[in-house]
Amino acid sequence: MNRERELDIDLNVDEYLEEEQQLFEHYHFDVDKGQSMLRIDKYITEHMEQTSRHRIQLAIEAGFVRVGGKIVKANYKVKPLDKISIVMPYQKRGFEVRPEDIPLDIVYEDEDLLLVNKPAGLVVHPGFGHFSGTLINALAHHLGISQDDDAEDHRMGILVHRIDKDTSGLLLVAKNDISQLNLAKQFFDHTIDRKYVAVVWGNIKEDSGTIVGNIGRDPNDRLRFKVFPDGDQGKHAVTHYKVIERFGYVTVVECVLETGRTHQIRVHMSYIGHPLFNDDRYGGNQILKGTIFAKYRQFIDNCFKILPRQALHAKTLGFTHPTTKERVFFDSEIPEDMNNLIEKWRRYANDMREE
Repeated sequence: MNRERELDIDLNVDEYLEEEQQLFEHYHFDVDKGQSMLRIDKYITEHMEQTSRHRIQLAIEAGFVRVGGKIVKANYKVKPLDKISIVMPYQKRGFEVRPEDIPLDIVYEDEDLLLVNKPAGLVVHPGFGHFSGTLINALAHHLGISQDDDAEDHRMGILVHRIDKDTSGLLLVAKNDISQLNLAKQFFDHTIDRKYVAVVWGNIKEDSGTIVGNIGRDPNDRLRFKVFPDGDQGKHAVTHYKVIERFGYVTVVECVLETGRTHQIRVHMSYIGHPLFNDDRYGGNQILKGTIFAKYRQFIDNCFKILPRQALHAKTLGFTHPTTKERVFFDSEIPEDMNNLIEKWRRYANDMREE
């Protein structure tokens, strides 16, 4: 890990770990020049301790094993000087996960997976500055799992995606290797259905629309991401939105992710001039629309106190069950703080219309 990468993690580990649809190398093998032809699943199994051939075959089937940067099948014959890599849509960790008895709001659970309704403020993954009190610590306790630094892949092996610390909503958890690899592949292939509810500044002109713009880290502020409209930097990102309710100075919208980039909704809505309400990273924690009167400023301050975070909730999640192959959908209620904010704006808008 180079120094710049270390600094990024130190500055903002939670967002740094939220990169989706990005592959991270976990293992790399440089094949000896005297190596005889051998099936790649057998080769990797022989060169990795405490890892079953079945697990390797699952990784190959999911497209996470590459030779010279190209995806290969399980019957690929390893040749001398081949460069083999195993890549996954999550980063390796290098520290012990300690189980902690933290309450979880479990929406659904079976032998293969579970869905958690994460409250705002809960960090998802342990990291620099957050070694305890995270969702992973809670899941380790719930599932009776603990891994030390010698764990075969240096992680819990259960989370397949993440949401921001101050975003609430549904998170999908895999409980075994088959589920983890299958669900991770669905996220990587953009076949997961995800809908969010957000409150944004301003009265959006269209009732629905699509935002397309590459998203990458802002070179002027390493804690932020930005849209690169020319498409020469960042990663391709697409967000679809639909207006749910209008309150004049703010709008409640439903956002559907076609891709899943770090801060995607927050960045895209800010890009079109409608930052999320009280999003301090992208300017939504200031009065961006409305009057100059002191009474209105007090109203906004009260709104910020009701919802002391960005107004964003991961409401629904749809995917193909890794075992039954059934397409399943789950929904979660908008949390109390967002509901209170929306109701406060609804009353304000009604009062304005009556004056």
